[in-house]
Amino acid sequence: MYFEIVGEISEIEVIAAGRGVRRFRFLRRRYGGSHWRKAKGIATVRLANGSLRQAEVHWYEAHGVGRKGWKIKRFLD
Repeated sequence: MYFEIVGEISEIEVIAAGRGVRRFRFLRRRYGGSHWRKAKGIATVRLANGSLRQAEVHWYEAHGVGRKGWKIKRFLD
């Protein structure tokens, strides 16, 4: 599903960090970085059909690498 984040992400919360991230080995091999975190937050997203919706989004992030692996977990509206 294609989507684009519009505006700021609010209510950011870390779900897992370091070896607690299930895809840790994959992320490290593909992007590098040493301390990966899985996080979630609330954002307004623009879907492929152009509609704007509030959604809970999840992603992985590491210092020096940035945010990777975005996905919409659920819609809030």
